[in-house]
Formats: sequence, structure tokens, C-alpha cells
Amino acid sequence: MKILITGTAGFIGNALALRLLERGDEVVGVDNLNDYYDVSLKKARLARIQDHERFTEERVDIADREAMQRVFREHQPQRVVNLAAQAGVRYSLENPAAYIDTNLVGFGNILEGCRHNGVEHLVYASSSSVYGANEEMPFSVHHNVDHPLSLYAASKKANELMAHTYSHLYQLPTTGLRFFTVYGPWGRPDMALFMFTRKILAGEPIDVFNYGNHRRDFTYIDDIVEGVIRTLDRPAQPNPEWSGAQPDSATSAAPYRLYNIGAHRPVELMHYIEVLEENLGKKAEKNLLPLQPGDVPDTYADVEDLRADTGYEPTTSVEEGVASFVAWYRDYYQV
Repeated sequence: MKILITGTAGFIGNALALRLLERGDEVVGVDNLNDYYDVSLKKARLARIQDHERFTEERVDIADREAMQRVFREHQPQRVVNLAAQAGVRYSLENPAAYIDTNLVGFGNILEGCRHNGVEHLVYASSSSVYGANEEMPFSVHHNVDHPLSLYAASKKANELMAHTYSHLYQLPTTGLRFFTVYGPWGRPDMALFMFTRKILAGEPIDVFNYGNHRRDFTYIDDIVEGVIRTLDRPAQPNPEWSGAQPDSATSAAPYRLYNIGAHRPVELMHYIEVLEENLGKKAEKNLLPLQPGDVPDTYADVEDLRADTGYEPTTSVEEGVASFVAWYRDYYQV
């Protein structure tokens, strides 16, 4: 297939593009290489796929309406995976405009491109952060998510609502994936594992929020990519049993689906740090701090819907995943 992926210089988008190229798909990659974090890392990721004969790079911003109209018109992708986003909960407190531009305006441009160019299926990144103030565990796509705690979370919830509208009005199959704390080789420098590793190796203290009482459903990149591909290959279908009298938020009478994509194994943050210390052969000095504004204390993914519909089965333990990350980090940064 010809698949348009936005965010191909990003962590998940790059890993996905690599896997799709390996299996024989044609990939059109969109990324603006913004400087939210180290651009050299983004370029190094891109170098893994840039010379592939079935990869075409488009260095544009998804918030640029005319540029995105041209990309869709020229390439005519069959399927689209939107992974370009302004990421990060804490940064949304400092720079809300970035989230409006990319996550709302940009996503609107993606929806319009799909609508006007006969795209068969749009898969897009949502986030576990949409669960916000909801404390019922494990988080289910059938739960209420009307109380986001950050603008980032609100923008992802908005994406789900926007997608449903296009599924309903234009019969565009859309599938939203609520990602749960993705980690692994080639990861993001603003994520905890990356920051902890850098600081521990440098002998600097690490900031541990909520006094280390967080639990996170840490999900390894290979398991995430497997789940994305399984959903991409299975366009969303209307739910014939859906009823407006008892509406199910995860499905619709339109071709619309929402899934959690996580490991289904929440891990204590302190255990995560211990595993990292073992792999680095070095103890961390910890600054224990209160819960950050916008953060949720725990995340735990109910992935039963994704398992039932696609056979998704995450297999990578935190012990394996952290070891793989540390091996990559030492090699990449030569430390």
C-alpha cells in the first residue's frame, strides 16, 4: 500500500515507517523537524529510512493548509497514520499555542486531506492523558473522558471528536489509538527514561515527581508499532449494535473506533528506576517532588478491545525494554 505517515522524524513515526518499508509498503513521510527537542536526533532517525527506494520525504508542517493539500493531491495515499503532534503534558503549560496549531489546526488539515482524496483509513495518535481526572482502573475506552487535566490531553480528546465527525459525515474510517507511555531505543529526550539515563550517567540528581508513587503502563516501541500496523490493516467499521440511547464512546454507527494501546502492566516508577540503575551499573540521586500540574498519578491500559479485534499482544517486559534502551543509548552517545 501507499501510506502517508506524519511525524516520520519522530519516535513512533520513524519506527513505524521502518517496519512498513521492510514489509514492502510505500511510505510518504511528512515532518517539519521542529526544534521541540534535539533536531540532530530527528535527523539521525530519518537517516534510517531516507535512502529507501520506497520512501518519499515531504518536509512540511501539518498546520500549513496549502502544503498539506498539495501533499495529499500529489501522492494520493491509500491510508494515513497521523503521528505528528506537539507532544508533552508539561510543555503545554508553557506554550499552549503550539498545541492549538499542530494538534488542532494540523489535525483538521489531515482530516480534510483524507476526505477529499479518497483515503481508505485514517489511524491517528491519541493519548492515555485523555483519561485525566478519571480514577477507575484499568482505563477503558468505554469510560468517560470529559475531564482532561492539560491542554495536551484536551487537544487529543478533541482529535477523537473531530475524527468522529468526519467518520459520520463523510464515511471516512478513522481509528484513534490512545498510547500509554511509549519507551525504547531512539526515544524522545523529553521522556523520563531518556532524562534519567542522561542525568544518572552524568552524576546529576533526577527529579522524581509524586514522590515516586507514580504507576505507568510503560509500553515498548516494538509492541506499539505492532499494534499500529494491526489497526492500520483493519479499517474501522460501523458498530451495528450502537445505540444513541446508550451511546458507547469507543464505537459508533459510523466507521469509527478507539483503542487503548499499552502493555496492560502498570509498573511502579521506583521499580522502573531500579531496573535502569541495574542496567547503568550506577545508583541515582533522587529529588523527590510533588505531583506536577497536568500529570495523572497512575495509568493502566485495558487493551481487551484491541486484543479481541486485532490479536494485539504486547510481549516486552520493562526489564527487557530498559536494557534495550540503555544499550542503544550507550552506542548512540558513545558513553
